[in-house]
Amino acid sequence: MKIGVLGGSGLYEIDGLQDVQEVGLATPFGAPSDVFVTGTLHGVELVFLPRHGRGHKLTPSEINYRANIWGLKSLGVTHVAAVSAVGSMKEEIGPGDFVLIDQFIDRTRHRKDTFFGEGVVAHVMFGDPICESLRGALIAATNVSEIKVHDGGTYLCMEGPQFSTRAESNLYRSWGVDVIGMTNLTEAKLAREAEICYATLAMATDYDCWHDGHDEVTVDAIIAIMKSNVEHAREVISAMVSEIAKLPACGHQEALANALLTDPAVIGENARTRLDLIIGRHLKNHA
Repeated sequence: MKIGVLGGSGLYEIDGLQDVQEVGLATPFGAPSDVFVTGTLHGVELVFLPRHGRGHKLTPSEINYRANIWGLKSLGVTHVAAVSAVGSMKEEIGPGDFVLIDQFIDRTRHRKDTFFGEGVVAHVMFGDPICESLRGALIAATNVSEIKVHDGGTYLCMEGPQFSTRAESNLYRSWGVDVIGMTNLTEAKLAREAEICYATLAMATDYDCWHDGHDEVTVDAIIAIMKSNVEHAREVISAMVSEIAKLPACGHQEALANALLTDPAVIGENARTRLDLIIGRHLKNHA
């Protein structure tokens, strides 16, 4: 078992993290957001990646999600905890609250969100996009921190980098969504195709523009909440390690077992090479 963490660069400044190294990777899908930081915590291997790059250089649409997930897979990651700042779409989810989401709605338009195509077709099951076992481990881990945690919720993933119009924000609220962000659904789709368990720790920083007090929120106030959230997220990640170690094997690690539709006999050498890490073991009986 090896745990991947996607989020800001501050997340790997965890007390007790040992054997820290930086690993640069080339992938068939281009360059990842940054180098991967590896280490061990409580005897468990961790891999960290700042999804926007160090210094926050990449917009949500510029992130090479395929390279990021491929890189985690190539380093042996089996479980990914995605830590993400979000806007709250409900009054009861206040700035500083954490939400352990269990559903997504996709409103993205300009990003590559599958490993497949160009000669190989697969359709993974995605009705339940979050690994419930991993989500449960994160919920248990939040007990170490003095934060308000909401068990379950829907994350609307928008394209960005602009925030919503007021009309859009009110439309999304009418759909019953809980939080809004710009990154995690794309990661979740690719993690499922890569047969990696995935769950999101969403951290509310402010209310979206639907809220009457939205225009009164200052950038300094949001940054202060984000810094506090990162401190709490580090505590949760540290506690999560022992919780994940208790987890049984998960069916998501066989997500491609019945998802490949392309006859292996017609998969070309280039496609086999490009996707070997993802589908190679499923093709081992088909030269």
